[in-house]
Amino acid sequence: MNPSPKQYHRDGDADADADTERLQRYVDVLDDVLDYARERDYKGWDYGDGMSSRLLLSVPIDNRWFNLAVQEFIKRSPVNVRPLFLVEKRRNFKGITLFAMANRTRAQLAEWFDGDRPAETYRDDAASLTEWLVENQAKGYSGFAGSHRHVIQHISGRNGPRSGIPHSPNIVSTAYGVKALLAGREFDPDYPDIAKTAVDVMLNDLNYRPKDDGAVMDYYLSHPKDSYTLNALAIGARLFVELYDYFGDEELLERAEKVYDFVASKQTDRGGWYYREPASASHLSMDNHHNGFIVECFQRYEQLVGSGRYDETLERGLDFYARELFDEDGAPNFDEEHPYPRDIHATAQGILVFTYAGQYDRAERAIDWALANMYVPSEGRFYFRKHRFYTKRMTLMRWCQAWMAYAIAEYVATRISGEPTHGYGIDADGIERLRAAAERP
Repeated sequence: MNPSPKQYHRDGDADADADTERLQRYVDVLDDVLDYARERDYKGWDYGDGMSSRLLLSVPIDNRWFNLAVQEFIKRSPVNVRPLFLVEKRRNFKGITLFAMANRTRAQLAEWFDGDRPAETYRDDAASLTEWLVENQAKGYSGFAGSHRHVIQHISGRNGPRSGIPHSPNIVSTAYGVKALLAGREFDPDYPDIAKTAVDVMLNDLNYRPKDDGAVMDYYLSHPKDSYTLNALAIGARLFVELYDYFGDEELLERAEKVYDFVASKQTDRGGWYYREPASASHLSMDNHHNGFIVECFQRYEQLVGSGRYDETLERGLDFYARELFDEDGAPNFDEEHPYPRDIHATAQGILVFTYAGQYDRAERAIDWALANMYVPSEGRFYFRKHRFYTKRMTLMRWCQAWMAYAIAEYVATRISGEPTHGYGIDADGIERLRAAAERP
C-alpha cells in the first residue's frame, strides 16, 4: 500500500488528516482536468486562435487590419463564437509542455495518492507528449524552438504564414519546451542535448544582444525592435539558467544574468513590471500573470544559483504581486488598478508563485477560489474569465486546462517533496528520502 502524505506531517493528527484530505481533493481535481484533456487528445481552442478560422481563410483578401478585427472579435466576445467561425481545435505547443510535465508529476504522485488510473497512464502520456514536442518543433531555425500552432496577427506582423501551421519561434514556447525536455530526459537521454540547441535560437534567430548594461532578445521574429517584452525576457533568462544548471556551462549563466539584470532594472518603484519597456509600447499595464512569470523566473534563479544577486528585486516583486494582484480570498486581480476580468491563467500563475515562495496558504486560497468560481466538477474543466457581471464560460485547452493542471501538480508535488519542484517533479533521491521517512516509526 502506498504511504499516505499525512505520514510526512508531524504537527498533530487533526492537522495531518486535514492536510491529507486537502491534497487528495486537489489530486482528484488534477485527475479530472487531465482526463478532460486526454479524452480530446490534448486539442482545443486557444486564446488568440482567431486566424485559424476557416471562414477567415476563405476570404480572398489578406489585410492585417481585417485579420486583427476578426482575431480580436473572436478573442474578446463574451460568448464562444469559435464554432461559428469554424476555428480549428489544435494542440498548442506550450500547452503540450505543461501537460507533459503535469502528467509526469502525476505519475510520481501515484506513490502517495489514489486515483482511477495507474501511474503508467500518466507516464505514457508524458512520454508521448514530450516526443511530440521534438517532432513538432519549429523547423528551419538554429536549433530546438517552439512556436504557436496557429497564426497570430500582430500590428507589427504575424507569426507564420496566413494558413497552415506556423513555424516562427518565440521565447516563451521555446523556453517551456526546453523545460519539458529537461524534465523528460528519462524518456530519451538525447533530450537535454536537443534542448541545449535552443541557445542558438536565442542568440541567432531571436537576436540576443547587449542593452543598458544587460541583454535583450526579441520575443518573436516580427517583434518591434524598439521595445522589449519583459516577461518573455525573464522566461528566456530562465531558459539559460536551467540549461546552466544541467550542463554547468558558465557562459550560459553569464548570458542569463545579463538578461535578468535588464529585467531587474525595469522594476518600478511600486515593485511590479509593465508588460513592455517602454511602458508606452504596451497595451497592458502591470497585469497579473505576466508579473507572475517574472517573479517565478527570479525565484528559479535564486533556487538554482543562490547568489543573492536579486534578493531585493525578488522580495519587492513578490510583495507587489501578493499585495496588489490578489485579493485575500485568493481572487486574482487583472492588474494593479483593475480587479476584473479575473483570469484563470492568473490564478494558475499565482498558485505557482505562492507555492514556490512557501506561501502555501495563499496558494490554497487561489486554488479554492478557482474551484468555487471557475470550475465545473462534473466535467473537469475550468472557465476562462470572470467579469464583473458575467463569466466567459468557454474552456481554452492551454489557457485553462494546461495551466491549472500544471499549477495543481506543482503545488502537490512541492508540498510532498518539501522544496519547489519547478516542473521537474520529485527527483529519485527525493522519492527515496520520502519512502524512508514513511517507514520510520
